[in-house]
Amino acid sequence: MLRKIILLSLCLSILSIQVTGCANTSSRQKKGTAIGAAAGAGAGAALGQAIGRDTESTLLGAGIGAVVGSLAGYQVGTYMDKQEEELRRALAQQEAASIQRERDILKASFSSEVFFDFDSASLKAGGQRELQRVAEVLNKYQKTTIVVEGHTDATGPSDYNRALSKRRAETVEQALIDNGVLPERITAVGYGEDFPISSNDARNRRVEIYIRPITKG
Repeated sequence: MLRKIILLSLCLSILSIQVTGCANTSSRQKKGTAIGAAAGAGAGAALGQAIGRDTESTLLGAGIGAVVGSLAGYQVGTYMDKQEEELRRALAQQEAASIQRERDILKASFSSEVFFDFDSASLKAGGQRELQRVAEVLNKYQKTTIVVEGHTDATGPSDYNRALSKRRAETVEQALIDNGVLPERITAVGYGEDFPISSNDARNRRVEIYIRPITKG
């Protein structure tokens, strides 16, 4: 909570510098990318809103965009190509993990059993090793933000499942931080049983890590 308050203060400081120049812009510009359109901050805000689905993630995106900078459009494809290649290589031996890509967004999916025992949010030794490999790649490509999503099956009360999925996402987040990933880059969310991908419960119990480039303008 403290780091998010600090980051919020950073974002507000950045935005205050830009407000004067934005005073005459349209209301649509004031709500989107154009607010704080300086180097990484404006792009980061738009990115955070797109990936986090909430105001907190919007601010986190703005803050990390200012801290680590952003990519020009012509750089993004090559940057994400290299990151995808390294992630695939890092996880090549893990059958319960997969890498998918949609345009320039990468998603690393893991069966929950890789990381956690049943009804637990404590990271298993094997999961720690997998996340160390992931963190090594993420640390090489810092101009990205990361959203860790926890998902469960529909067994049990939905409120309990959502809380469990959030704890698991936070555990994965902390493991990445422990392996050197900047905490400002990461948002952890738990969706419980809300977004099933299969009629198979085992497939629905998963952790997904979304990796998105921070882009200019």
